[in-house]
Amino acid sequence: MIRILFVCLGNICRSPMAEAVLRDKIIKAGAGDRIVVDSAGTGNWHMGSIPHPGTRKILSREGISFAKIRARQVIPEDFQRFDRIIAMDRSNERDLYRLAAPSERDGQKIFRFMRLLDDRPSADVPDPYYTGRFDEVFRLVDRGTDVLLRQLLR
Repeated sequence: MIRILFVCLGNICRSPMAEAVLRDKIIKAGAGDRIVVDSAGTGNWHMGSIPHPGTRKILSREGISFAKIRARQVIPEDFQRFDRIIAMDRSNERDLYRLAAPSERDGQKIFRFMRLLDDRPSADVPDPYYTGRFDEVFRLVDRGTDVLLRQLLR
């Protein structure tokens, strides 16, 4: 079983979007018995909350379920439970390296989402909580999760 964790700041916009999109693709690929996906935030402001209305709107429009996704904070056990921990931006990545034990601080386990895209329009997935650009985030997440799924299915 391969376990993937997406991480953003509050776990209501980018990381739950990535979780829902990848989960949908995993199910469609018939790989639900081989790959598990989750999301978390580095902050605790929204713990227990459903995804942001902007994230829900995009996912609903695309026919992607976000049922049962609730915001939670990264915990120390996540570094043992997950094979890959994918930060949505550089700040999240720095926080993850700070939280991880020295033995868990390698670029194979913890890495930034935008490394999945060859053309990297920027270093970070922009935070739509501040920009309102949920469509832009969805396009990046959709492309990046395609690449990630291909890697995972090899």
